[in-house]
Amino acid sequence: PGVRDRQSRQNLLSSTQLPVGALVKTAARVRVAAFVVSLSLTSASSTALRSAFSSARFPLTSRPSLLLLRGGSPASSLTQASSTSRGISMSSDGAKKARTGKRIGTHSGTFHCDEALACFLLRRTKEFEGASVTRSRDPAVLETMDAVVDVGGTYEPEKMRFDHHQKGFEETFDAKHMTKLSSAGLVYKHFGIEVISGLMPGQSDDAVKLIYHKVYDNVIEELDAVDNGVSCYPTDVVPKYKVSSTLPQRVGMLNPSWVEGSVADMDDRFARAIALAGGEFVDHANYYIKAWLPARDMVENAVSSRDKVDASGKILKFESGCPWKEHLFDIEKEAGILGNTLYVLFPDEAGKWRIQCVPERPDSFVCRKALPEPWRALRDQVLSDATGVPGGIFVHAGGFIGGCETYEGALKMAQKSVEAA
Repeated sequence: PGVRDRQSRQNLLSSTQLPVGALVKTAARVRVAAFVVSLSLTSASSTALRSAFSSARFPLTSRPSLLLLRGGSPASSLTQASSTSRGISMSSDGAKKARTGKRIGTHSGTFHCDEALACFLLRRTKEFEGASVTRSRDPAVLETMDAVVDVGGTYEPEKMRFDHHQKGFEETFDAKHMTKLSSAGLVYKHFGIEVISGLMPGQSDDAVKLIYHKVYDNVIEELDAVDNGVSCYPTDVVPKYKVSSTLPQRVGMLNPSWVEGSVADMDDRFARAIALAGGEFVDHANYYIKAWLPARDMVENAVSSRDKVDASGKILKFESGCPWKEHLFDIEKEAGILGNTLYVLFPDEAGKWRIQCVPERPDSFVCRKALPEPWRALRDQVLSDATGVPGGIFVHAGGFIGGCETYEGALKMAQKSVEAA
């Protein structure tokens, strides 16, 4: 500590008979020992000790390969910096240190979103709740695992083997989907119903199946496509902007960069990947369960009563804002009236009324019929003068949405738009 000049420190190190690495390790151990001795055995000191041991400055293993995720708590509850204090135990030998009966194996080295989510999904099942996770490419180690994901070169669900890299693998979610499955998709295909059912207890089998398919279409298939190198667009289409914040990209950034080289905290990093992927899975699923699914009844009621709103049947009224687009397309298709609805009316947070155009597709910005061009980008009295409807608030420059002070005014704007050429 008294040697503060850089050259003096270098001379001191070069004069010792011990390698620099040994000195560093020895110093770290001495500091840990002093820290332990200085603490009394109180609850507060125990918490401090766990926090210190979870630090990257004092790695607990030299060959990280096992994550023991105990207790079955949601991975989204794990913090990024203190995984040890949240119940993630590190060990270099899963067979000896596992504290639960079931063990999940996946590959070591650089990790990806699909195996992180596959591990999370398995641990949400009754059979694998609280299972340990071992990271290895050693076939002898993987052979001892109760389940193996994203490694092993075989897809045998009856043996709990879920790899997708082998030659000839062409498994998809069902006959309606063309995207090859990743390890996440494979586990979800076989255990997704159980996982989703656990998030919506007491609801009907039909509701569970609807959410099961919804989550695959809107969450899992993206991960399958990215991991299998399937582009979202035809190869001759140049994207107009870059997308760099997707879940697979954020999980990938948890890996060490090329300048970091080999690191000692890969297990901690993979635990964070499981927490990130699993947390987003649960968030998406809960949104579809608690917000998207209840909206279907509202849309069904609006479609069935559309003729009471306007004789054209092309205008719907919702009593509140809700996620209506996908439901509308499904309900129209089921009723044989796909493409019929042009506008929906609903109140905003301030009690004013909105008129929104129905898009050509649920994810499209192109409308079936946009609001009239002469109204676009106008506001307040100028808009009212152009429309002939009192209480006008705005029409977006893109023509896909507008606002009026009252329901009657918004309805009149929609009726005029239906009649416009």
